[in-house]
Amino acid sequence: MNLRNETKRYLANLFMAISYPFETWRGTISLVVVAVATYVLLILSTMPEFSIQMLSGGFRWFDYVFVSLTETVFRTDGWTGLGIVVLYAFLSGVVIVNAVAQLRTVGLSSLTDLSGVVPGLLASGCASCGAGLLGFLGFTGGVAALPYNGALLRIGGLVLFLFFLGRAGHPKQCAITTERAR
Repeated sequence: MNLRNETKRYLANLFMAISYPFETWRGTISLVVVAVATYVLLILSTMPEFSIQMLSGGFRWFDYVFVSLTETVFRTDGWTGLGIVVLYAFLSGVVIVNAVAQLRTVGLSSLTDLSGVVPGLLASGCASCGAGLLGFLGFTGGVAALPYNGALLRIGGLVLFLFFLGRAGHPKQCAITTERAR
């Protein structure tokens, strides 16, 4: 196959993968729940110490912490940084819903296809430092020392998400096409 056909097939797979959660109400609700949870986690990971200290005083501080850190992300990186966090949350929801559907359909044999999700989840997009979930694992300082404050890592995580989705396609259909023998 030539590059043009491969690109068309990849983009079609990407479209099918992104649209899959919207095929049912259950998938859409799952996507929203995972995306909101991911967004909250990413926002709280922008300043893990602050989040832990404030939330240890009680859950009544959650709204203050959440709004303060969202404002911090916006003031630090503007609409672009906040957009990256929202895009990560959305793509995380799509990836998790698709991974669960693929796991249900194919079983444990599909875990090798799901391995592309892990780096994207670990490097996902805390907009203030670029560390994402790596901040909770103690790698914030190392990521902050990267050029452009880890922006390349955030973009790399998004590329990994899109690569996984485009490669996997619709979780209930086989993305591998076979050539017919002539």
